[in-house]
Amino acid sequence: MNALRRRQLERWSPLIAAAALLLLWQLVCSVFGIADYIFPSPWTIAQAMAEFFSPIMEAAWKTFWVTMVGFGLSIVVGVLLGFLIGSSRLMYSALYPLLVAFNAVPKAAIVPILIVWFGIGVGPGILTAFLISFFPITVNIATGLATLEPELEDVLRVLGARRWDVLIKVGLPRSMPYFYGSLKIAITLAFVGTVLAEMTAGDSGIGYLMQSAGSQQRLPLAFAGLVVIGVMAMAMYELFSYVEKHTTGWAHRGSQNA
Repeated sequence: MNALRRRQLERWSPLIAAAALLLLWQLVCSVFGIADYIFPSPWTIAQAMAEFFSPIMEAAWKTFWVTMVGFGLSIVVGVLLGFLIGSSRLMYSALYPLLVAFNAVPKAAIVPILIVWFGIGVGPGILTAFLISFFPITVNIATGLATLEPELEDVLRVLGARRWDVLIKVGLPRSMPYFYGSLKIAITLAFVGTVLAEMTAGDSGIGYLMQSAGSQQRLPLAFAGLVVIGVMAMAMYELFSYVEKHTTGWAHRGSQNA
């Protein structure tokens, strides 16, 4: 019974923590009389979301599909590049430092270049979401393949397995927990990239809405955009967590008894 209550508490703990945070936030704003144009309260943000529901949802849909296109590209490129790097020691030594150097470049500095190449619109958003999110996928796939135990590989080779068989039948399944872990990180980064591009080079979307609301000192509307982005990112994170739990439960300690 205690274990059942503990699992129920763990299941509801995120909602409880969120409710406590919102209550504290509202209390601070009310007690100190903080103006809405400086730091809006949750109630004021909720009112802004209700008042501008249709424009917010339209902008959210635009941001969502742009993010998904960029994220889809990052999965394809990340898996292929990660497989290439992780399957060869030479490729790992040659390309991994270059990827690290590229990842260190601030993506905000790349957006103006994308504007010159692709103009204002969805192009910079898709590419920024891709550029900011493919690195975790590549690194985790490459790590899962590169850390395959040499002893295991030697045994498989003695049993007649070719290098390709080892990578496909052992290396890739072994990399799946790394892959799903990278997806949960990459999807949140993809939303960051899309919003960043929309605030700089967009003509629609949540980032553009937040930029316009901020310039007009309509902070409740800007915070409403932040809430929507957070909800979308959290929903996708939970989706990948669900898929991970039901496809790679063997890799997680104690998951069989959950």
